Amino acid sequence: MSQQKRLMLKVVDPEAYNAVLGIERYVRSGPMERALTELVKLRASQLNGCAFCLDMHAGEARAAGVEQRRLDILSAWREAPSFFSDREQAALELTESVTRIGEAGVPDDVWERVARVFDEREIVRLLMAICAINVWNRIAVSTRQALPGQDHEAKS
Repeated sequence: MSQQKRLMLKVVDPEAYNAVLGIERYVRSGPMERALTELVKLRASQLNGCAFCLDMHAGEARAAGVEQRRLDILSAWREAPSFFSDREQAALELTESVTRIGEAGVPDDVWERVARVFDEREIVRLLMAICAINVWNRIAVSTRQALPGQDHEAKS
């Protein structure tokens, strides 16, 4: 079954695209570790089933120095905690809670773990990174954003 792109947000309404891009620029301008930010983006994209963002952020994570093995096990990070720092684990747990916010909100124990390893300004930046990738995921999935070089023909 062919999945044809529905529209290009950037072309149809550049102002809307630039609004989301403004959040992304804020996230990228801060002191947050690049590898951690990319892990957060990948984990949210896994949960949201966004192939476009998974493809993009896996490459960016590798460029930021994240080892392939850690990328390979990211969806099961709780099963291999020694592969992820305390900060990464807290960020991944917050990412999952915020991405699935309708299920249980953000439980106090999750917030407390985050607050133990991030200061308040870092929490703001982390929260904005999680929110930004969730917006990008929803745009890409809704509009059927194709992967770069993706062939829309069914392969046998």
